[in-house]
Amino acid sequence: MSPRRFRASVDFAVAPAVAFDYLGDPRNRPEWQSSLLSVTLPERAAEPHLGLAWRETTMVGVRPRMEITRFERPTAWAEVGRWRGVEATLVLAFEERRSGCRVIAEGEISGRGAYAVPAAVAGRLAGLAIGADLRKAARILGSR
Repeated sequence: MSPRRFRASVDFAVAPAVAFDYLGDPRNRPEWQSSLLSVTLPERAAEPHLGLAWRETTMVGVRPRMEITRFERPTAWAEVGRWRGVEATLVLAFEERRSGCRVIAEGEISGRGAYAVPAAVAGRLAGLAIGADLRKAARILGSR
């Protein structure tokens, strides 16, 4: 099956650098990403950087290996996640706005073999899920 693409955009009431630093740090993910239980970094104190890798544990038991593949503070950040026959990418763009910034999330999910159908289903839901997660992150940052 071909990759399933998704997109969402959310306005944040903070500067692009603030949104970038929060969203681009895997240690913050469990606070704003609804499907995530935990993040395991090889070194908990490691600052986010290009090539940083970690393992996530999701509510459904999936444990993808994640890696930052783009780190251009404060304008662009990307990751790739792999778990068995599934691969997902996420790219975040940070656009300055008068009242803060807009975060644009684009990505795709693909699966091989027995994982093709579950990946396609996940891809259909991903745009809605990432939109909801980004709105939660915007509320968290807006209240600080």
